[in-house]
This record gives sequence, C-alpha cells and structure tokens, in this order.
Amino acid sequence: MSTVVKPSPRERLLDAAASLTYLNGVGIGIDALCKAAGVSKRSMYQLFESKDELLAASLEQGASAFVTTLLPAVDDGGSPRERILHVFEQVEAQAGAPEFRGCQYLAVQIELKDQSHPASKVAHRVKGNLTAFFRAESEQGGASDPDLLARQLSLVFDGASARAGIGADNLTGLIAPTVATLLDAAGVR
Repeated sequence: MSTVVKPSPRERLLDAAASLTYLNGVGIGIDALCKAAGVSKRSMYQLFESKDELLAASLEQGASAFVTTLLPAVDDGGSPRERILHVFEQVEAQAGAPEFRGCQYLAVQIELKDQSHPASKVAHRVKGNLTAFFRAESEQGGASDPDLLARQLSLVFDGASARAGIGADNLTGLIAPTVATLLDAAGVR
C-alpha cells in the first residue's frame, strides 16, 4: 500500500503561480491563484505577505529548472562554442511546443516594469546569471570582447524567446545560424 503525499498549500500556491503567470501573465488575480491551488485567501496570506512575494517565490523556485533545462552540465566536456550553442538548441526545442510562451523571466520584467518589485528582482538576477554564463564561456572560447558577445547572445536569446513565444516566428533553422555568426565574428572556438 503506497501513500500519496499531497503537496502542501505552499507548494500548491507556488505551482499555481508558476503555471498561471506563465500562461496569463503577472496580472492574474489572487482569487484565481487561490482557486487553482485549492487554498483560501486567508491561508495564502498566512504563507506569503502578498501576491508580489508569492510571485517572487514562485520564480525563485523555478530558477533551478530554468537553468537545468537550458545550460549544459558543468562537466559535459564541450567546447565553449558547443556549450553556448547548446543553450540555443534548448530554446529552439522548447519553442516548438504548443504551450511555449517565451522566457518567463523576461516576460515578468516586461510586464512589471518596476525593477524594485520582488518578482522583477528575481527575474533580473536569473537573466543576469544567464548573461554571466555567456560571458564566461565567451572568455574561455577566446572571444575578442567577451562582455559584448555575452550581451549580444542575451539579446538573441530574449528576442528569439519573445518572438517564438508570441508565435511571430519559428526558431527552427534560424537561431543556431544567427548565434554561429556571432560566435564566428567574435572568434569563439
């Protein structure tokens, strides 16, 4: 006889916030969040100071999955060029899914506009870490200007994610050659 462990109200709220905000944006109401989680508003406010704090905690919880699905393993043995291209291959693969809505961390920053918002701070840090990954790999690969290349790669990442997320473009056969051109121009091996 196996025992099924029901997620806690906190876990259910975090999961509901993650899925509903990804599909519908950060404007999702507290009533909808609580209903989806099967949690009362009173319980939500006992667990989180505000909806803002719930959104920030939800983004924080999803950060490791975001990194795991995008970045190659630390010890994968790939060249810096291969490791950078890996990220864009993952974006291309994810963008092919019908439920793809783009990068949730970029979407949060765009929707909130307020850089001091707790969720915006989490999103900014996660996106900064991705740029730092690009910078480290660019430097290791011998880029002529690792800072510039990291910013360019972040620009391509965000632009590709946004365009695919709104259904404006299909990334297949588009993103890898674009990134390869940037890597070639910067001299990344």
